[in-house]
Amino acid sequence: MKLVIQGKNIEVTDALREYVQQKVEKAVSHFHHLAMEIDVNLSVARNPRIEPKQTAEVTIYANGAVVRAEESSQNLYASIDLVADKIARQLRKYKEKRQDRKHTAVKTADVLGEGAVTDTVVPDREPALPPEVVRTKYFAMPPMTVDEALGQLELVDHDFFMFRNVETGEINVIYERNHGGYGVIQPRSNGQEQSKAA
Repeated sequence: MKLVIQGKNIEVTDALREYVQQKVEKAVSHFHHLAMEIDVNLSVARNPRIEPKQTAEVTIYANGAVVRAEESSQNLYASIDLVADKIARQLRKYKEKRQDRKHTAVKTADVLGEGAVTDTVVPDREPALPPEVVRTKYFAMPPMTVDEALGQLELVDHDFFMFRNVETGEINVIYERNHGGYGVIQPRSNGQEQSKAA
């Protein structure tokens, strides 16, 4: 198991490195056979308006899955404790889902049901890109079902998860809806556009 510890706006001292290693290893001790690589990012916000200032983020690459947790507080050691507890819960959930997984594929249409597709997500607003790209991430995207993608969404601690749909081979996004439930965004094929125009 490879453990990588990085710091942003903070020097990662030997004492801090040892503390992180001890906490993370304890958190993944029952799941060490799943964890291939663990990335830990520690950061301190220099902007006085950002509260809480000290953040610990852990990303575990486990057999094609990504398990991620992030916690912030006023004390970096407290953030490390919080994120270690959270990542242990996430790994436990991941392991339980792997054991309970049924190998039945779920079609996207079955999850979403029949419904109208709108042309714009937010009416009366023009889409705009941010002025600059501040971070680029790369990750493996093995084909998976919508059900498997939903499981990944719950593990990465984000509002959305991008995946390659096993049925279509296309990139889809599954996301948490503000009013509960989940949604899937998928590209519209030429056949769908033509039938809608007719």
